[in-house]
Amino acid sequence: MARPLIGRTVRRLRTEQGLSQQALAAKLGISPSYLNLIEHDQRNVTASLVIKLAEMLRVDLAALSGAQERELEFGLREIFSDPLLGTEPIPDAELEGVASNPNAARGVLALYRAWRVAREDASGLALPSGRRILLPNEEARDVFHERGNYFAELESAAEGIAAALNATPAETNHAIAERLRRVHGVSVRVSPMEDALRRYEPETRTLTLSEQLPRESRGFHMAFQIILLEARDMVEALLTRIAPSTPEAASLIRIGLLNYAAAALLMPYTAFLEATRLLRHDMDALAARFCVSFEQACHRLSTLQKAGARGIPFFFLRLDPAGNVSKRFSAGGFPFARYGGSCPRWVVHAAFATPGTLRVQVAQLPDGATFLCFARCIEGTAAAWGEPPPTHVVAMGCDVAHAGEVVYADGLKLEQAAVGIGLSCRLCDRQNCRSRAFPPLEHRLALDPNLESDSPYRFEPLGRK
Repeated sequence: MARPLIGRTVRRLRTEQGLSQQALAAKLGISPSYLNLIEHDQRNVTASLVIKLAEMLRVDLAALSGAQERELEFGLREIFSDPLLGTEPIPDAELEGVASNPNAARGVLALYRAWRVAREDASGLALPSGRRILLPNEEARDVFHERGNYFAELESAAEGIAAALNATPAETNHAIAERLRRVHGVSVRVSPMEDALRRYEPETRTLTLSEQLPRESRGFHMAFQIILLEARDMVEALLTRIAPSTPEAASLIRIGLLNYAAAALLMPYTAFLEATRLLRHDMDALAARFCVSFEQACHRLSTLQKAGARGIPFFFLRLDPAGNVSKRFSAGGFPFARYGGSCPRWVVHAAFATPGTLRVQVAQLPDGATFLCFARCIEGTAAAWGEPPPTHVVAMGCDVAHAGEVVYADGLKLEQAAVGIGLSCRLCDRQNCRSRAFPPLEHRLALDPNLESDSPYRFEPLGRK
């Protein structure tokens, strides 16, 4: 099983709130020495004490899951495994120590990202025009991740607009189009478009949508437009507080915030949360109920992080056949590799072989953490005959402890169904993996010409010379 992390989480939360061990122990009705043992994961914590900890530290129970510490630890492990750093393997105890200090750990991650950018820039990565390649998408992802992919201000704005529309999901598209016309003088038309899917012309107050867009996408683009007209000032104020480092990052974050609010308008928080529980997270049923696409429903599911009314913490991922990740969020504590490919045994890759079919997998990481994952390959519409249609996989997952609340676990024998996966080949120390593409960075190769292994890279366990 995964190592317990609640002690480190308690220590972090206590420190952030300026409480001494003595003060928190007194509130909990336990001795400081016992709290010290808990914070060092040397004592089990009863359910009643966990509830009391959540009350005293003023957090939801989900905040005590240790997901933040665990994600930081995986990020640090990935960094220190980079051979270009030339460091010796870092013992688990040292990594855990750094991850237990989140400010220091984030500083290390930020320095590593800056070093990578500087190294790539110095090595001459540039466009033909001479302009250096910058990757603001990582900064944008971090903004949403650090805020739990939840923005109360945007939820409130979307709720206000939804109340004004006063429409059922089936009527929402028409209601938005009517509001655009009546309140803002904007006409909506659908026509052929060669170079875009949506275009708004402020001079003529015309919103043109491509005829290739399905109904769900047309609704989303109209929702985006009404958010842009009615909640732009709120988005800009939020962006000012975020303070992006570059105009490019600011543009990506702005679009992300507008998209977030548009989804909140189409799938109001409370109604969507209630439906997820009633339908047991059946994504096709949720998409049908709110008249949205499978991907839109999945993305919205990853934003249910409101304090006091949280949904199951799901991770969300979208990637293309080349393995490029265009969307990623890890509410469920799944440790995505930031600087390399993911495990080929993971269901997200198998899903490409069966477009339109939902694939389910119980995935177990080397440390024992286990996730219920589901993925579907979605094909878009080709721009013209002969061009390949855009294809990507949408994947989600949650800790297997929540499997009973998810319809996709029905009929599965969870322990027997578990498939061992890794973070990535270079960071995975599983022996005898037939899918391994690279040897693990922290191990010595042990190749024998007299033996043909079931794995292309045999290696020695750590600790052997």
